[in-house]
Amino acid sequence: MADELNVEVVAADRQVWSGPASIVIARTPDGEIGIMPGHESILGLLVAGQVTVRTTDGSAVVVAVAGGFLSVSEDHVAILAEMAELADEIDVAAVQAELAELGDDGYESARRWAQARLDVAASR
Repeated sequence: MADELNVEVVAADRQVWSGPASIVIARTPDGEIGIMPGHESILGLLVAGQVTVRTTDGSAVVVAVAGGFLSVSEDHVAILAEMAELADEIDVAAVQAELAELGDDGYESARRWAQARLDVAASR
């Protein structure tokens, strides 16, 4: 059993982050899941929210995802999201303006994505 995970966070348009990690924490429809080295292989659904990757040097990489999939095979974890943004990349003022523009009319998935980014930015 390896003592680290090889993690990739990928959005539809780019690779967001990759590297070695000791744990990955993500949100699924059933709640949070933590993946550590030696975890059973799984394929799971992600909901809009935060993914936290604890790197092997002890730092945290925090990413907002707009849903997607989590794939674990041996000690490889792939986070496959339609949209993903590192916490440090989030422009809070722009997201707040986007959320205000959306209002209460429809666009539920766009509101969830905007709120997920605000929540992740607040956790920095």
